[in-house]
Amino acid sequence: MKKRCSWVTDDPLYVAYHDEEWGVPVYDDKTLFEFLVLETFQAGLSWITILKKRENFRKAFDQFDYKVISKYDDDKFLELIENAGIIRNKLKIKATISNAQAFIKIQEEFGSFSKYIWNYVDGKPIKNSIVNSEDVPAKTILSDKISKDLKKKGFKFVGSTVIYAFMQATGMVNDHSVDCFLHSCNTS
Repeated sequence: MKKRCSWVTDDPLYVAYHDEEWGVPVYDDKTLFEFLVLETFQAGLSWITILKKRENFRKAFDQFDYKVISKYDDDKFLELIENAGIIRNKLKIKATISNAQAFIKIQEEFGSFSKYIWNYVDGKPIKNSIVNSEDVPAKTILSDKISKDLKKKGFKFVGSTVIYAFMQATGMVNDHSVDCFLHSCNTS
């Protein structure tokens, strides 16, 4: 039996997410945008809630196509507010639309969002040595810095805690515990 991080439950969705996605470096802009949206909606909720609604989010938000989302109008906003399959938080839905617009501006400035975001860690994951799940920080000086810059660039709902969770999810930091079978993986 594989030893996993202590936060992983026996829910097959959680196990698959931990084993196949969490902490794996992501350099694709579309996937980075998806995680940014999901982490935004997760704020204040459990991650399993978001995982269970992930497919609904994909359908509702045009497979996380930020170019399409950046052009959403009032009718689409109202459609999303009525969609019981997602988290129907008006401010987070509006933030997703404006974040798509800001995401495109970063792409225009840096060539890709990936280049922009990965530059903060010199293009490779920070590998931490987590012994207990209590040792995992909610935020760091680096997530504070990224959050501040993203806000300056027009992003919303990108507080330091959201950004640190995003960094973990996309492999910018490897916070698998030292006894997890994935601790030594996903570092490039």
